[in-house]
Amino acid sequence: MIESLRIRSLGVIEAADLEFGRGLTVLTGETGAGKTMVLTSLQLLLGGRADPAIVRTGAERAEVDGVFEIGEGAAATAAEDLGVDVEDGELIVSRTVARRARSRARLGGRPVPVSTLADLGGELVTIHGQSDQMRLRHASAQREVLDAYGDSAHASLVEDYHRCWNAAVQARRRRDEGRESAHAREAEIRSLEQATRAIAELDIREGEDDDLRAETERLTNVEDLREAVGRARAALHGSEDAVGALDLVRASQDALRDGAAFDRDLEAQVRRLSSCLLELDSLADDLSAYQSGLSTDPQRLAQVHERRAALRELLVGRAADATGLLAWQERALARLAELTAPATDPEVLERQLLDAQAEVIAAGGRLSESRAVLAQRLSGAVDTELHGLAMRDAHVAIRLDPHKPGPHGCEDVGFWLSPHPDAPERPLGQGASGGELSRVMLALEVVTGTREDPRTFVFDEVDAGIGGRTATEVGSRLARLAGSHQVVVVTHLPQVAAFADVHLVVDKAGATTTVRPVEGDSRLFEIARMMGGDPDSEAARRHALELLEGAGVQQSRS
Repeated sequence: MIESLRIRSLGVIEAADLEFGRGLTVLTGETGAGKTMVLTSLQLLLGGRADPAIVRTGAERAEVDGVFEIGEGAAATAAEDLGVDVEDGELIVSRTVARRARSRARLGGRPVPVSTLADLGGELVTIHGQSDQMRLRHASAQREVLDAYGDSAHASLVEDYHRCWNAAVQARRRRDEGRESAHAREAEIRSLEQATRAIAELDIREGEDDDLRAETERLTNVEDLREAVGRARAALHGSEDAVGALDLVRASQDALRDGAAFDRDLEAQVRRLSSCLLELDSLADDLSAYQSGLSTDPQRLAQVHERRAALRELLVGRAADATGLLAWQERALARLAELTAPATDPEVLERQLLDAQAEVIAAGGRLSESRAVLAQRLSGAVDTELHGLAMRDAHVAIRLDPHKPGPHGCEDVGFWLSPHPDAPERPLGQGASGGELSRVMLALEVVTGTREDPRTFVFDEVDAGIGGRTATEVGSRLARLAGSHQVVVVTHLPQVAAFADVHLVVDKAGATTTVRPVEGDSRLFEIARMMGGDPDSEAARRHALELLEGAGVQQSRS
């Protein structure tokens, strides 16, 4: 609920501090006094558009601060989701409109985008005015009103239908994408199958390309290898013209053995030479074996060339070597499994779409049945309220016109109004006057308001175009709605103002507007003024007192 508003330099209001209470608060005052500016200040706090023209002449900026009690309901949850600090269940909202700069917004003392105020505003206050009457003319708004009248079971049906509809939309998207990419998918499957089959048949191993390259070099250069190894063996074994390395090492070993007879420290070197001699002797044997194994093998060389060519062909566009090609094969097999999985098969996607559409139809049928029951119930409740608002023979029919499933159900919801039995039913947006729409809107709010969590409703001139007994009934119903919600009403009718729990008067003196609470004699004076009599006359004050007492009696009975 709204606890207070602080307004500075906004339009005709130089400075005003408003304290709101629970129940019904009314704002009254002479035409042009500035009641609209009070609502404008509230709209600014709820993220409304800021026009620099509303800054008071002579001021650089307009400032509005509001204190809201949000408790632990939806508003508190919304504030928490926005990261706003709430202290002791109170939230301070501020808006500054500069004449030559952008407007600024703050929540809980922290700067926030204006859009954040709009996100939170819907949970704080519901404002009803002429724009809301225009909104009520639209089928979407009428559907929302009907669904809001339902209980938690109906809300679950609405949610279930939305879930099924969204699932069907996704199923159709997948089906359409599957159709559009069918040829490309089949081509990719064929390409991957051929490549992975070829790699598997070639039976590649990691590093094989390096091994094949080395074998090609060896088979191609057998004679050069035989000559090089021969020279190495000759250097080790020696020849008729030269002493070999083995003989030289043996001679060195013999010399050191002779020296070790005189110095045992040389025995370590003798052992080292023995190890070297054994290693050289083994190396010489290995070279002999290698040389004897060297032979030209044209057939093997042809096989190696053929395998290298096959491997190079598979590497093109896939990898740089055999190891990389094996890694590519793993990825290709995974992609192939994905492309051939049932979930991507066009026929499977088509069946999934049909199943999802069947779920939509089933959920839509359940929702339509619930809406039909609600429509009858809401129609009767609104009629009862309208009968008390001087529309005694009026009837609001709620029609459900079936159509193919859509985002919000399988029917259009339409409110039709018949002001009296002789008048045909016409769509609410076509046949209703502004006054009739005001009363229909009030009746709907009174009927549906009891099903909502406590919140704040603001009515701007909801009583326009009515008077007399009808005005009293409007005031009575606003007071009833205020039994479970905070209600703020801008009114020019004394019959409505008489039901107020808090009465605020907007006064204008010259170019300056002030807002003051009235009680006792001051309130009696204001009610008398609104009744059109001389507030200072005893008769006018007596009539005003009778009106206040009558409103009090009605409130005690309701």
